[in-house]
Amino acid sequence: MHARHANAWARAIAWVAVSLGMAGGGPVRPPPAMPWPQAGLPLARPAVLPDATTFTRLTGLPADSRPFAVTGGQVVHPLSQEPVYAVPGGLPVAVLPVAELGEPTWVPVIQARPGWARVLLPSRPNHVTGWLPLSGADASQFVVRSTPYLIRVDLGTEQLTVTENGHSMGSWTVAVGAARTPTPVGRTFLLASIEPLRPTFSPVILPLGTHSNTLDSYAGGPGTVGLHGWPDPSVFGHPVSHGCVRVPAQALRVLSRIPLGTIVLITG
Repeated sequence: MHARHANAWARAIAWVAVSLGMAGGGPVRPPPAMPWPQAGLPLARPAVLPDATTFTRLTGLPADSRPFAVTGGQVVHPLSQEPVYAVPGGLPVAVLPVAELGEPTWVPVIQARPGWARVLLPSRPNHVTGWLPLSGADASQFVVRSTPYLIRVDLGTEQLTVTENGHSMGSWTVAVGAARTPTPVGRTFLLASIEPLRPTFSPVILPLGTHSNTLDSYAGGPGTVGLHGWPDPSVFGHPVSHGCVRVPAQALRVLSRIPLGTIVLITG
């Protein structure tokens, strides 16, 4: 769950650099939708379900009804491709993959019912959620952990704060989205942690499970918003980015040690 080098990340690194508008190159295509096994399925269930990834737009799933609430810190990782449901016990609408951008998929739990967990998903539209079955035979297909961290970004004051079990680990002045390309508000989460093999503007890039509300795509990518460093400190304290949050080196070192799936709460 920490950033690390791996040759398998080459595609993910190229995508992140292009998506954030920091590198040249052609567009990176999203992975194809994965077929769902057909044996014994009712006819009402679609033959192909979309993957719940940063590349996809999902329909038929509920929006986060409490986008500014703090969670209990529970996060979930699927050990295999697992169906995502719009309602507990209904038909599956999407598939949660094992990995995202070369990293294990970890999503935060925002609501619980007996045997079920409602999680944030990294797809468009922002704040889309789905239900995962966490009881019976299905429970063995998931790893459930708890993260004590919370990342807050206040766009009004341009401050980023990290807490562990409610205790501050630091607060830093950052650069946020410009007026025409604002950083989207609401709760999201750390989606991946990537160390570029040849870093230019940032030694670590932390894509989030949210997208720009004004850019459907950017430089060939799906407009995913992220946290990352910046070589020119004069940008900090100003709304100058395309939606990403640019952070000082010390903040980036702290952020890069935080588990994936941790909530990032962005307020106006």
